[in-house]
Amino acid sequence: MNTIRAAFLGIASVLALAACQPLTQQDQSDLAGTVIGAGAGLLLADAFDANPAWTVGTALAGAAIGQRVARNTSTGECAYYVGRNSAGQPVYRTGPC
Repeated sequence: MNTIRAAFLGIASVLALAACQPLTQQDQSDLAGTVIGAGAGLLLADAFDANPAWTVGTALAGAAIGQRVARNTSTGECAYYVGRNSAGQPVYRTGPC
């Protein structure tokens, strides 16, 4: 389990360093969601005393879910990433959280 935690901390450190670059508000939300989701997945796996494979899986799933959902604090709506358009730009759908 210590190896998994060390790997997670290493990934989190790399993401934190990437956050030092000038990012748009959406990029910051995506990054924060990814880190928070991965942390939540790791904590959930640790709470259930999962084996290392499940721990990695839940951390990755949490990161994916956290990256896909972003909340607009002024309107109370969430933006859901749905993919990219033909020009390669990200497409988001907004709706209730």
